[in-house]
Order: sequence, then C-alpha cells, then structure tokens
Amino acid sequence: MSDRPPKVIVTKIGLDGHDRGSRVVAAYLRDSGMEVVYTPPWQQVATVVKLAIEEDADVIGISSLATDHLLVPKLMAALRDAGASDVQVVVGGIVPPADETRLLDAGVARVFHPGSSLQEIAEAVRALAGRALALREGAAS
Repeated sequence: MSDRPPKVIVTKIGLDGHDRGSRVVAAYLRDSGMEVVYTPPWQQVATVVKLAIEEDADVIGISSLATDHLLVPKLMAALRDAGASDVQVVVGGIVPPADETRLLDAGVARVFHPGSSLQEIAEAVRALAGRALALREGAAS
C-alpha cells in the first residue's frame, strides 16, 4: 500500500460555472489530508483525462449544478480509452434519479446529492482512492 495521501481532482466539465460547492468540497478534502488538484470551471473531457494521468489521480470529483453531468459518460469512456479506468469518478450536485442511473451504469462510483455531508464525501473519496490503488496494484501483478 502507498503511504502517499489520496490524490483527488475536483473539477467542472462543460459550461456550468457555478463553482462555490466544488471549492468548499475541495477545501474540505484538502483539510482532511488529501492532495487536491482544483481546476477552474469549464474544463473539457480530454483536458480532465490528461490531467488525471499526469497527476496520477486516484479520484476525479465532478461538480454539476446544471446538466453538465450528462458529459460524464464521455469522461468514463475517455478514461477507459486512455488506460486509466482505475481512476474512480464521483459526481456531486443536482442529478435527477434517471441521470444518476445513467452515470452509475457508465461506471461512476458514487453520486452525491445536495445535503450530503462533507464528512460523508471525504470518507467515500478516501475509500475510493484505496480502490484505485488496489486496481493499480492488481494490474501491476
């Protein structure tokens, strides 16, 4: 097992610029001992995948307050195509139930809705970082 802290990218893809919640979550994850790479809003899927690979990220957190979470299946496919399917993806924000099912079917590990506690998010992200590490170690064997 690695002794390094979990590495998380917190970002927004698409045109949703409402980043207050993602900034709060990023700060909490950092204060919980994780290494956080925070990007400004309006990121492209390809840019996020490239950053995840360059930063050796364990988890990508996508914030969505509009319908930009509908781009996440493209992100999941791009991660697989890039050989980075070990990177765990979570989505937080306003996600209708039908869209949540679509995200989970695409491989998203967890969806957090308004009202999720910061502690709940941090615990889940830490566990998912462990899953990413286990997948990497399993692939290396």
